[in-house]
Amino acid sequence: MPLTAALSGADGQSKLRPENFRRIVIKIGSALLVDRAKGALRQEWLAAFVDDVAALASGGREVLIVSSGAIALGRGVLGLPAGVLKLEESQAAAAVGQIALARAYSEMLGGHGITAGQILLTLGDTEERRRYLNARSTITTLLRMGAIPVINENDTVATSEIRYGDNDRLAARVASMMGADLLVLLSDIDGLYTAPPHTDPSARLIPVVERITPEIEAMAGGAASEYSRGGMRTKVEAGKIATVAGCTMVITLGKPQNPLRRISEGAPATWFLAEANPVTARKKWISGHLEPRGTLAIDDGAVRALRAGKSLLPAGVRRVEGRFQRGDTIVILGPAGEEIGRGLVAYDAADAERIAGRNSSAIEAILGYAGRTAMVHRDDMVLRGE
Repeated sequence: MPLTAALSGADGQSKLRPENFRRIVIKIGSALLVDRAKGALRQEWLAAFVDDVAALASGGREVLIVSSGAIALGRGVLGLPAGVLKLEESQAAAAVGQIALARAYSEMLGGHGITAGQILLTLGDTEERRRYLNARSTITTLLRMGAIPVINENDTVATSEIRYGDNDRLAARVASMMGADLLVLLSDIDGLYTAPPHTDPSARLIPVVERITPEIEAMAGGAASEYSRGGMRTKVEAGKIATVAGCTMVITLGKPQNPLRRISEGAPATWFLAEANPVTARKKWISGHLEPRGTLAIDDGAVRALRAGKSLLPAGVRRVEGRFQRGDTIVILGPAGEEIGRGLVAYDAADAERIAGRNSSAIEAILGYAGRTAMVHRDDMVLRGE
């Protein structure tokens, strides 16, 4: 039974625990990581959080961390004054702080025998399909090798025109890109309330949100409200991105130590249920929302391989048509011209033509660079009838 279906049953809420998910993205804000008064890491909090992460990883879960904190750390190291920084000052602080942040994660995860990998993203890395594929491939490889990616917005080069604007949305984009089935937002509040709890004593915590409706969005506050400046509006917007992509999301209080363990122990939280599972959502996106730019005609052997769950290798491609670029959607045709499926192609059309029909081991000799083994990876493909 799909996870989202299981969660809709009478005992569904009891299944809402991080350890019941497969691939988990966890977002941490600067206020949790950095003591603003001292400009230094909250070492004890981070150590306890890493204990939680290691416990999840030891149980076979894949964990990705989306972490703020570079600018806050860097301004402390550089001795920058309190108040709003100029753009170039923020970028300089990020450059210094990112080193300290990466070192802290590396050392603390290393203490559990876990390797940390640093990933810095800008908006284009999850919006432009070519860069999207590159980022997803790198992160997937890290996960396959047992490493934990630590992801942040690339504040050293991002400007107001290309920034995500907050790491809630960045985390949701990462969860969508990576096919995660849980997004955890560690916050300064323990979830979504029916009204701002600091002004309305009758406000009630909403434990489960099945769908994000206009009424739910209104509870998060308007754009100009004090409540929305606290970040709940951006968290609900992140929830819309995540749940449409098949990812359940939870908001909970992050300040106490061991925040992930506290969720499992029943700490107050708001769960936003996914609208579908990640695989179904991704296949729907590929098959119905992207305009094909070309075709790949394949042989009978390749058709059998695809239907057995394999990727499309260059050796099985007999003809290449269209003017497409890496990351574009293509239609896969069988020997009789029938549509077998659609997918995101790993090569530009010119290079695809050069390696079509050839063994993957010959790609580097033909193209002059070590390309992808598959012409279309199975994760980037949907077959007819799926």
